[in-house]
Amino acid sequence: MKRWIDLCVATLLLVIASPIILVCGSIFYILYREKPFYVSQRAGKDGLPFSIYKLKSMRTLVDEDGNALPDAERLTKYGVMLRKLSIDELPQLLNIIKGEMSFIGPRPLLLEYNQLYTEEQRRRLNVLPGITGLAQVKGRNSLSWEEKFDFDCHYVKHQSLLLDFKIALLTIYKVVQRDGISQDDQATMSKFTGITP
Repeated sequence: MKRWIDLCVATLLLVIASPIILVCGSIFYILYREKPFYVSQRAGKDGLPFSIYKLKSMRTLVDEDGNALPDAERLTKYGVMLRKLSIDELPQLLNIIKGEMSFIGPRPLLLEYNQLYTEEQRRRLNVLPGITGLAQVKGRNSLSWEEKFDFDCHYVKHQSLLLDFKIALLTIYKVVQRDGISQDDQATMSKFTGITP
């Protein structure tokens, strides 16, 4: 049932959102002369890799050694607006249609994190990742990694269509409120390096 709902709603929304995606992508290209779409390998269900799609909010800037500059230096003012409105997430509707993601579930994270989870935290990989989830409506990037994983695991243990519906409504509220976009003193979210002592 959940997959059927995901597929139907994502297809409808992608048709509606396509002009928005194209316009926002074009604006990014005009402003910064860079490809407007960001593609990254993430861990999906069972930790398997897939390519996630987003509208770029950061520039591709590197130092003299070819290493990416800190997020705070690459994040654009236009990108901040995209993130506040969650417009940068719209291309993930294609991930849902392909069956790689769901609307509701733990956010898909970097593949390298698979080796850092505790046995309990690995439960978040038992379901399809989502565009939004319980951790996002409980604080998004303002939460610590451990808090986010606790909410993710709670969702996996108690998932239901009713819980998904509540999270969807709370997500709309959070987007309107525009809170929890970044971690305190961080442009985005600091990298997960394992359990904090």
